[in-house]
Amino acid sequence: MENPPKSPDESEKSPQSKELLTSNTGSTLCISSRSESVWTTASRSRWDIYHKPITVMSVGAAVFLLGIVITSLSCFLTKNKNVYKMCGPALLSLGLMLLVCGLVWIPIIRKKQKQRQKPQFLQSLKSCFFNR
Repeated sequence: MENPPKSPDESEKSPQSKELLTSNTGSTLCISSRSESVWTTASRSRWDIYHKPITVMSVGAAVFLLGIVITSLSCFLTKNKNVYKMCGPALLSLGLMLLVCGLVWIPIIRKKQKQRQKPQFLQSLKSCFFNR
């Protein structure tokens, strides 16, 4: 079945119809700009707050211990000694980096929690007087 050729008016959509099709961008922008933790009032458990830094610290400690084991293997084993000497210190440094990142992350979270508990009025006064 053959479709008749469309006139220029039918092939191009009117500006109103285009606006209706793209009008949801404003609402998605508002939704994506809000942080869930700012707008919800339900209190979160300590595990919900600290599970990411605890996981990073745990992985960092495990990688650090693996690096210690591999580095010590280079002292006792003569076969593949160069591989142990390269991989051991790399795992040591990677594990130490993750461990320190997790340890630093916890005070940052605590500071943010304290700032959220302060009233907004006091924060605005503090920023008004001390940021000049």
